[in-house]
Amino acid sequence: MFQNVSVSDAVAMIENEKVNIIDIRDQQSFTQGHIQGAVHIDNNNIQSFIDSADKSLPLLICCYRGNASQAAAHTLYQQGFEKTYSLSGGMCDWVLTQPVI
Repeated sequence: MFQNVSVSDAVAMIENEKVNIIDIRDQQSFTQGHIQGAVHIDNNNIQSFIDSADKSLPLLICCYRGNASQAAAHTLYQQGFEKTYSLSGGMCDWVLTQPVI
């Protein structure tokens, strides 16, 4: 099952281990700023991501406010990702304390 993680827990995770990070917001929002190392995922490229990603690595999913990422985390867990995490508060909370690129 997926877990919700706070921004501080997500930062610690990113700093201490290899993590796949996906951003499910719209392309324009992603382009305007995202977590370093994040990949933009949408309906057009989700299957190729599922097929090519290392499912044993933690997967951190972010959206705008942390709601849509929960559903995505659940779905991706069902697709074989062993450790899925939804960023609580999404990018709205991330930008309050962390840099974006």
